[in-house]
This record gives sequence, C-alpha cells and structure tokens, in this order.
Amino acid sequence: MENQDNQFKIFNRKNGKPYTVRNNRDRFFYPEEWGKFYDALKPMQKYTFNFLINTGARINEVRNVLPQDIDLERKRIVLRITKVKAKKKEKSPRPRIIPISSQFVKFLKKNPNGKILSTPAANIAMKKALQRAGIKDWKMFSIHNIRKTLETWLMACDVDGLKICAHIGHSMAVAAGSYISADVFSWEEKSKIRMIIGDLYQR
Repeated sequence: MENQDNQFKIFNRKNGKPYTVRNNRDRFFYPEEWGKFYDALKPMQKYTFNFLINTGARINEVRNVLPQDIDLERKRIVLRITKVKAKKKEKSPRPRIIPISSQFVKFLKKNPNGKILSTPAANIAMKKALQRAGIKDWKMFSIHNIRKTLETWLMACDVDGLKICAHIGHSMAVAAGSYISADVFSWEEKSKIRMIIGDLYQR
C-alpha cells in the first residue's frame, strides 16, 4: 500500500506491525538544512555526523576506521571495510583512500576520543534531530542521505566526476544516474557548502 503523496510504501511485518519504505532515496541536505540539523544534534552525536558529512562514507565503513587509518599529516583516511557487490565475491575488498579537508583535520585533532554511534543509534539520533530542526519531510532521510549530500555538494562545487566516484566508491554508471544539476544551488548556497566541507578537493 502507498501513502497519499506516494513517498512511501507501507508493508506489514510477520507480527502484523507496519513499516515504511521510501520510494525516493535521492533527498539531500541543502546547506541551511544541514546547519539546522547539526545544531539540533546533542553534543555527543555531533562527532558521528561530522565524520559522515566530511567523508561521505557509509556508517559501517566509518565504524571500522581505526586510529592508524587516519593520517592527519597527509590529510587522508583509509576505509578498510568497504561495501562490495556480492557477485564479485571478494574476501578482502580493496581499501578506499579518501582525502579530508584541513578543517576536518582540525576537528579530529580537537576530538581525539570521539566515538561513532552504532547504526541504530545514529538513525534514531538523526530522526529526532531532523524533527527538532523543523525539517518537514524528515521521514525522507536516512543515514545514506548524508552520502548523497556530500556527493551532490561536490558536484555543485565542480569537483571532477572521476574524483567524486573514487571518493564515494561508485562506478561512473551509478554516479551518472544519481547526479543532479549544480544549478539547483544558488551562489550563496555554494558558499555555505564550502564553509561546511572546507577545502576538500581544493588543494
């Protein structure tokens, strides 16, 4: 069954309890929305979401980052646990090395003991913060939409498509199907995006 605005499909579990699945997974944050959402997070939750927006990594990838995987001098992070399609049947997926901004390096230095939330805790924190921030379509968001947000923001900042694919871990075919026009953002919004992601891919 679909809801009235066709944004969700509603299913029933074996125990009879309903659950919803989003029809559209392309929702991303506008920079002003991200600011309101981030401000609505509790202090202990901000480390996780700052890590996610600055890396664009999946939460499982982030949860498996070890201290030795973070190179603050070279401004990069090694993601050793990455998603691999089942058909590839790789026992040891190839690590993905991604750059990070100078601003995020400073954040990590100030928060050396930061903890990443579990996936369920992060999802609950996100939903509650979205509601506190006044995001009307908060149900359209999940942790995955933070990846989508960074991908979209990098596109808006005119970062080369191959670099975006390597950073996010997408093929060109997948990326081509999900990119939006950079024209969706105003000049002011692009400036706010740069304030959030810093000098990522500007060096």
